[in-house]
Amino acid sequence: MEKVILVTGANSGIGLALCERLLCEDSRLQLCLACRNMQRAEAARSALLTSHPDAHIDLLHLDVGSVRSVLHAAHKVKARYNRLDYLYLNAGIMPNPQIDIKAFFKGLFSSNVVKMFATAEGLLTQQDRVNKDGLQEVFATNLFGHFVLVRELDSILCQAGQTSRVVWTSSSNARRSAFSLEDVQHRLGTEPYASSKYASDLISLALNRHNNSQGLYSSVICPGLVMTNLTYGILPSFFWTLIMPIMYLIRIFTNTFTLTPYNGAGALHSLFLKKPESLDPRAKYHSLTSGMGSNYTQPRQMDIDDDMSEALYVKLLEMEKAARKRLKEEDDNKQAYKNGLHHS
Repeated sequence: MEKVILVTGANSGIGLALCERLLCEDSRLQLCLACRNMQRAEAARSALLTSHPDAHIDLLHLDVGSVRSVLHAAHKVKARYNRLDYLYLNAGIMPNPQIDIKAFFKGLFSSNVVKMFATAEGLLTQQDRVNKDGLQEVFATNLFGHFVLVRELDSILCQAGQTSRVVWTSSSNARRSAFSLEDVQHRLGTEPYASSKYASDLISLALNRHNNSQGLYSSVICPGLVMTNLTYGILPSFFWTLIMPIMYLIRIFTNTFTLTPYNGAGALHSLFLKKPESLDPRAKYHSLTSGMGSNYTQPRQMDIDDDMSEALYVKLLEMEKAARKRLKEEDDNKQAYKNGLHHS
């Protein structure tokens, strides 16, 4: 039976590279590209069909940062497929990144250069904003929307006699120090990306605790330092042109500089080939690349604990309930307004 796989953020970068690797592994897959920009999704689908003309590739409009869009997309998925084998939660944003240029160049020629690129700690901040749902945009897109999607697809993910997988694209930038249970949306901080990625690590652990008995397994990966649209948005393009030779040189001494989307998708592809029961729910699976460019995957323990993951899980359930209530009230008000116009 052909596997059914849904990938969010599949129109470029790591998501598109993952789709290419999956089709090379098994061209009989039913692949669904879930994207916000449908024009780019069409282009991605065309590119994949050029390499795999017999592939079964569907498109789905999904803005993970909008709860209404997530619920609408999930309804379409359940109408289209009777089961879902893999759900790759890859979409993510890093809006308005700001870098400390002085610290960047100081670190570039220091012994801490690898750590600087790997974690961006003390180097990179973002300016977040509130979206239409009243949520912080980074939190909504990188974490909450994906959480609601998993919950809404429960009926086709958790089926008797079936094993399903949820795989989160996290980051080495995910740090406990950037996250607070008292401020899960990171309204008060300047590192919403790091906070949201650490939160996804926590939620993956909670999903395993709550759903393994139903056949659903959750894992977390880190793509390493990859040159994607997200990365190129941090610095002007001419900066990257200048320092790329240095980065390839540094890769001789560290394995975290994957650099290409294809290499960055290595861990995502690797988990596709493994039995979920064999994976460590407390490990983050890292895409790594040797100095000669060979790609491999390695698990590393995450700095997470059960109590914090459960507390976040409960908070997200409460937020989901409130979001659904707000949407219902909006719909009821619209219907009441339409009825009023009709009777007048």
